[in-house]
Amino acid sequence: MQKSRFQSIRRLSLPIVGGQISQNVLNLVDLAMVGTLGSVALAAVGIASFAHFVAGAAVMGLSSGVQAMAARRLGEGRSSEAAVPLNGGLFLSCVIALPLSLVLIVTADRYFPLLNDDPAVVAEAIPYLQARLAAVFALGMNFSFRGYWNGVNRSHVYLRTLIVMHTINIVLNYLLIYGNFGFPELGVFGAGLASAIATVLGTVYYAAQANNYARENGFLARLPRGETMVTMLRLSLPASIQLFFFSVGFSLFLWIVGLVGTRELAAASVLLNVTLVMILPGNGLGLTAASLVGQALGRGDPADARQWGWDVVKIAVGVMGSIGLLLALFPEFVLSGFIHERATLELAVAPLRLTGLTIVGDAIGIVLLNALLGAGAARQVMVVSIFCQWLIGLPAAWLLGPYLGLGLTWLWASFIGYRLIQAVIFTILWQGHRWTTIKV
Repeated sequence: MQKSRFQSIRRLSLPIVGGQISQNVLNLVDLAMVGTLGSVALAAVGIASFAHFVAGAAVMGLSSGVQAMAARRLGEGRSSEAAVPLNGGLFLSCVIALPLSLVLIVTADRYFPLLNDDPAVVAEAIPYLQARLAAVFALGMNFSFRGYWNGVNRSHVYLRTLIVMHTINIVLNYLLIYGNFGFPELGVFGAGLASAIATVLGTVYYAAQANNYARENGFLARLPRGETMVTMLRLSLPASIQLFFFSVGFSLFLWIVGLVGTRELAAASVLLNVTLVMILPGNGLGLTAASLVGQALGRGDPADARQWGWDVVKIAVGVMGSIGLLLALFPEFVLSGFIHERATLELAVAPLRLTGLTIVGDAIGIVLLNALLGAGAARQVMVVSIFCQWLIGLPAAWLLGPYLGLGLTWLWASFIGYRLIQAVIFTILWQGHRWTTIKV
């Protein structure tokens, strides 16, 4: 790899990777601080966080459309129009999320018990979930901003905002979970309220920065034209559907684990969140690939776009190999900050070690998934992701867990297995040529 290409990837990816790592800090901070309240509280936050992810999937996919279009406009030399897709993303976030959140908040006591029938878990989880659902509109707007900043090579703005947002979340957690400095002691609900407030304030900060740095690119100047909005929906809708099925699949996976036992559910909740954080450098590199691929295609150079994908994969292998080694050698050390009951901790050690041994393969798949999204191949990504998770991963989890009773480690192996199969398919797709002809 040429030094100049490596430097381009490093310059763009470092803020994105930093931002990706901090993205799940929102959930990990809740888990670490709520974990002191016991396994019931830990299980409640874990499964409610993924239920919130299901709701957020309706608007999080807008990020892919905004990023692909902003990067393509930059590559085409039309930077004065780069923020117009962002305007559309912000508009759609509110139109979709506000009525959706209202319905889900009002009906939470009806559908959430379907995810877990432990009355103690349900009682803690519903108020936490309702608090976070109130900020889904802000979540969608944040993801639209993220797509724009990454697409125009200003990922440092994304990182700066997330640092501010998560700092606010940590402080509010400290005040509202435990009732410090005269604030009410709200426990699990306090963690959800803190996350919601931090998300909304993050949106405000994003908007202030866009007002300063994106006005010349069309921020708030106008909504996209009809054909542009159609293109955005064509790119964003498959990504949202894929995220929806991905998040529902996660929740279903936790439901399957919950059939085995509450301790297993608490351990799996932590495993999923820790794994999502550990894989985020790979996802951040994938977002870098999406921007570089989109810009190269905008310049009319598909060969360069393909090479950017492989160059980012090479870096991801090195970065994720180091993280995998840490997880494989020191799983108990990583988990001990989140799980405080010995029996639950012991259940999670072997699955996390297995994650460390296979995380490089997963990272390759994630980089190429995002590279394909950057090229506009959202429909292909959707089909592959849903097929692998729902027709391979979840049936295997049911077979190995509740049916055969093989325990959490085998359940976790089914999760890892479908991710590796998915990575192989995305590698084959990237080797092909179909994605190079997609119009954005």
